[in-house]
Amino acid sequence: MVGYEQSEPWDVGRLPVDDVHTLHYEQYGKRNGKPVIFLHGGPGGETAPSNTAFFDPAVYRIVLFDQRGGGRSTPSAELQNNTSHHLVADIETLRNHLQISKWHLVFGGSWGSTLALLYSQTHPDRVGSLILRGIFLITKAEMEWAFSPRGPGPSRIFPEAFDEFIEFLPSAERNDPLTGYHKRLTSSDPGERLSAARAWNTWELKQSNLIATEEFLKKVDNDRWSLAHARIEAHYFKHGAWLEDGQLIQKKNVDRIRHIPSASTLDQTLPPLI
Repeated sequence: MVGYEQSEPWDVGRLPVDDVHTLHYEQYGKRNGKPVIFLHGGPGGETAPSNTAFFDPAVYRIVLFDQRGGGRSTPSAELQNNTSHHLVADIETLRNHLQISKWHLVFGGSWGSTLALLYSQTHPDRVGSLILRGIFLITKAEMEWAFSPRGPGPSRIFPEAFDEFIEFLPSAERNDPLTGYHKRLTSSDPGERLSAARAWNTWELKQSNLIATEEFLKKVDNDRWSLAHARIEAHYFKHGAWLEDGQLIQKKNVDRIRHIPSASTLDQTLPPLI
């Protein structure tokens, strides 16, 4: 994506949010600009300077942070005290720490769109606008679509990659790969956790791109990223992100944010904001 170029961050910080977790955050753009928070995907993903390309640095104060257990937040891949509701509280803790009265924009893609919706429905008075891309609602239907060997989803679109994904598991567990992988990603055996993480992330990368190059797939060789991404993602998926099925699109919850100007797209890319 061609977007805005940023200078180096003008603020890089560490924010303890409880007795377990410390968040990594960075700020870019205009110090007194319109405050924007970028919510990364995953869960278990991380931010990168390229995430700032959507925002004009002459207009926006851009806040990036790595969610609990992901990226440069510590401890890496930690599941304790790591739920959707903890992440919502973390956004509020970070907002108060940075002395921001209200976000001009909450911007999230994929899992970030899930978190953006949950945060805005919890704190509608703190959100000025929303941009959601690659929208994901973590519903049972989405989980079935993504993980069922018999469904109409990725198992049919990328059959060879899906076969490789489920063949990592014993044959008795292949009808429920989410449960099988969750068991191994939370194992007490570090080697088993890492092997499962690499298999999980290989599938994730292959199904998220029409052409997954060898260079792109090398990301799974980064043990820190692989463990955090796979463990936390499976942890959230297995528990439905601690939400009621379809909670984010229930009328009573949508009504809480109906007044907030919003834009959405199925695509994971957007032109730079103006």
